[in-house]
Amino acid sequence: MRFLVLFISLTVIGFVVQTTPTPTPVVVIPQIQATVTPNPIPTLDPALGIIDPSVFTPTTDFPTVVDGAIGPVIFDAGVNPLTGLSVADPTVLNRRPLIVKISNAPPLVRPQAGLGLADLVYEHYTEGGLTRFSAIYYSQAPERVGSIRSARLIDYELTEMYKGLLAFSGASGGVEQRLNDSEFRDRLYKGVAYGLPYYWRDESIEVPHNLFTNLTAIWDLASTQGYGVRPLLRGMAFLPTIPPNPSGSGVRADVRYRATRVIWTYDPISGRYGRVADGKPHFDVLTDQAITASNVVIVYAGHYLTDIIESEWQGSVTYSTQITIWPQGRAILLRDGQRYEGTWVRATRPDLLGLRTDDGEFLYLKPGNTWFQVVPLPEQMNPVEEWVVIE
Repeated sequence: MRFLVLFISLTVIGFVVQTTPTPTPVVVIPQIQATVTPNPIPTLDPALGIIDPSVFTPTTDFPTVVDGAIGPVIFDAGVNPLTGLSVADPTVLNRRPLIVKISNAPPLVRPQAGLGLADLVYEHYTEGGLTRFSAIYYSQAPERVGSIRSARLIDYELTEMYKGLLAFSGASGGVEQRLNDSEFRDRLYKGVAYGLPYYWRDESIEVPHNLFTNLTAIWDLASTQGYGVRPLLRGMAFLPTIPPNPSGSGVRADVRYRATRVIWTYDPISGRYGRVADGKPHFDVLTDQAITASNVVIVYAGHYLTDIIESEWQGSVTYSTQITIWPQGRAILLRDGQRYEGTWVRATRPDLLGLRTDDGEFLYLKPGNTWFQVVPLPEQMNPVEEWVVIE
């Protein structure tokens, strides 16, 4: 694996990732199926992969945690394993995380509804340099989330990773076949197949950017189907205190995708990062609050075109991108105004994405919500159109 190439700017204290672009041919990328060792820990329902968190003990597949750490295996009954925070009502964790596909283009879809209330958000490429969100909800249940758009191949990974439900408007033929053949095929909630109270269209907004969903309604439906039990979500480790030995300053992150630009800036008063999208503060229309994050993680992952056609228009064809978020890659964690360089890991398909230092120890998240900015490998970036700058 190639390591990041760091360039010191003469005018900005930070580093810039820039490399010469490598043309990527259209190829068929087969899904890598990881071998999963049977889990000897007792289960409440092995068929659903659901366990009783009270019987867990740490296993050798995780590093030793430091004093004061939260997770990655043992979480108190009232602690959300995706944020490390206590919830007011522990019973809300007796459900599956809900992965929701939310649009980020064209500009008319902003500000989105409910995006700022997600526990985790993955921003990733779709086609044409545009990005889309896979927002993961667990502790909060906004009654209007959207606008809802179609799924991509990355959701085939995320839904199994977080043992979740998937809310999406639809998908291209190849992506939908992958979803329908998956382990979670019974946990798909496609917008075109459901009406009220699960999905509806806001007629004041242009089609197809006007589809919204009610998370409570979907969770209630899922509960009647047997998914109202807390799943096993282990692997994320949190530390309330600032970890030692940062790699440098992490006050500002400038992430330039080909067709959108994201800037995160640390606010020492709130202890959180504020988001700017394409030069404008990013707000949540549902709460009328700015979108903020306790953690911002830059995830470097391979991006490869497949033979799955996403769209055809006037002779132009776009293909689906396989984002290889397995088994590991480079990562940068920003928390508390500090930068920590290391790796992301996902050894087997059911594993949650975890963070490690280069020495193999835990790279601890700050308790709170996390945004994952998924970007191509440095050697796949176009230095004119794409970059990551950390200051």
